[in-house]
Amino acid sequence: MRFEEQRVSGCYVVSLDLAEDERGFFARAFSTQEFATAGLVAKIAQINMARSEKAGTTRGIHWQAEPHQEAKLVRCIRGSVFEVCVDVRPGSDTWGLWTGVELTADNRLAFYVPPGCGNAYQALEDGSEVLYSTSAHYAPGAERGARWDDPAFSIDWPIKRGIVLSTKDLSWPDIDKR
Repeated sequence: MRFEEQRVSGCYVVSLDLAEDERGFFARAFSTQEFATAGLVAKIAQINMARSEKAGTTRGIHWQAEPHQEAKLVRCIRGSVFEVCVDVRPGSDTWGLWTGVELTADNRLAFYVPPGCGNAYQALEDGSEVLYSTSAHYAPGAERGARWDDPAFSIDWPIKRGIVLSTKDLSWPDIDKR
């Protein structure tokens, strides 16, 4: 695996080292040893899967408050998504910055979102699916969020019209109104 740090401190694009032959390929998608060596949280408490029926479906921005903060490792297994990490960690040198990457079933990239950062993604194709692991179990009382179009972040989403959002994601306040 290769880890490429992004402009949000602690956020990485993770690419695979493929061993290919006439049968196809083999790749290690996760290794506690390699993640720990790279200084990343190497614990998996939960693995979640989500399908977005329509392109433009946007989920997030979500994170969990202390002491339930979680690292996430997100991979697209069908279709394509634009995955985003937003730094909402108080006192962070990169607070308010976001970074994004297109994840597809074909490019096999993964995106590591560090604990305390917000996670969001937008489906770029109908029927897109993501599989993501978290380092902590979901704690409903610790759930936090910000609106997908919060002006404090100015995320440049690829799809700007026909956005599909949940009622909950529409109800999050702007980050500066807390």
